[in-house]
Amino acid sequence: MTTRYVESSRLPTAWGVFDIHGFEDPQANKEHVVLTMGDVSDGEPVLARIHSECLTGDALFSMRCDCGNQLEAALKAISEAGRGALFYLRQEGRGIGLLNKIKAYKLQDAGADTVEANEQLGFGADMRDYTILKPMLEHLKIQKVRLMTNNPRKVAALEAAGVEIVERIPLHTACNPHNEKYLQTKGAKLGHLFEDRE
Repeated sequence: MTTRYVESSRLPTAWGVFDIHGFEDPQANKEHVVLTMGDVSDGEPVLARIHSECLTGDALFSMRCDCGNQLEAALKAISEAGRGALFYLRQEGRGIGLLNKIKAYKLQDAGADTVEANEQLGFGADMRDYTILKPMLEHLKIQKVRLMTNNPRKVAALEAAGVEIVERIPLHTACNPHNEKYLQTKGAKLGHLFEDRE
């Protein structure tokens, strides 16, 4: 594993002042960050979110997915708790990259769902690699988390990294006509847990 810590600084946001910790993976030519608030190294369970980069949803306010809404909800929850960590991983498009994601969008425009579109492009349904989390977790001394996720793969990845999942907290945001099929596919084909959605 080549992921290594680089530097930290303060990061004021709309939800409060976080600390931003930078990590690099030269082998994959990727840079990742973790936003923390409060003391996350005291051994107590940390409210945490593993968030994969989504330029279209996080920065361009796309309604095709729920990524931007989940990012905001997680930062707000951490701020309200006064303590937590958000891992922002540069794994755009479930690991296929931004331009391939745009190609997948074009296939979705023609009727494919998100999984079918990835597979038509020759990729797996979800190419993300969560092993990159281990050095970040070790650097921040996080051993137990209350994980905000609907994705059982993230639970399994943290457990594989030796982190205890004290609680899984569902993270549901509003559905809209543009992301309804996307959310249905997450549940039906990727095993995301939506049984507690109202």
